[in-house]
Amino acid sequence: MFNLDQLIIEGDRALRILSGSVQQSRSTPKPEANLDVAPLSEQERKHAAGLMRVNHVGEVCAQALYQAQRLTSASPHLQSQLGHAAKEEEDHLVWCANRLEELGSRPSLLNPIWFAGSFAIGTLAGLAGDQWSLGFVVETEKQVENHLNSHLQALPESDIASRAIVEQMRTEEIEHGNMARNLGAKDLPEPITKVMGLVSQVMTKTAYYL
Repeated sequence: MFNLDQLIIEGDRALRILSGSVQQSRSTPKPEANLDVAPLSEQERKHAAGLMRVNHVGEVCAQALYQAQRLTSASPHLQSQLGHAAKEEEDHLVWCANRLEELGSRPSLLNPIWFAGSFAIGTLAGLAGDQWSLGFVVETEKQVENHLNSHLQALPESDIASRAIVEQMRTEEIEHGNMARNLGAKDLPEPITKVMGLVSQVMTKTAYYL
């Protein structure tokens, strides 16, 4: 299903993700570039940092999911499409990490656990077949969209930098979900979507602090 070269490449990618050495790939400026950023109060700063840490964890999980799904798919076209989406998600990862640093905070201490768990889930989704794997992408992106919408409500009004990042991420997450639908995604059974929602809640509540 996959060869040694693929494993080496994806292993290197995983190390770069977890070590924070990923760089933005697109040539366009970051979403918050050139914004006139206002200072935040200490309470606003801590709250924004907690939310952006959650978003960063979400991007770590996305990298693991796409990585596993690429490795378990036999379709070169699907691998290419997933690779393109993962590249955009890498930029999301960089934006969130940079914003955390600007807020005087750090990524989640549990990122290796989130990555490993997401990779395992992505592998199971991929082994179930491409249509089910794509269905998993659709449902994941739908839940991420809802999650980002809630963050736009929760972020301090004055934190226009974080808002710009979240808005751009939301736009691209919707595109990724549409991509999966157009490639023939199957709708996941309701019990699976409910479990995914519960796991997401645990992750977000934990990552806000840790």
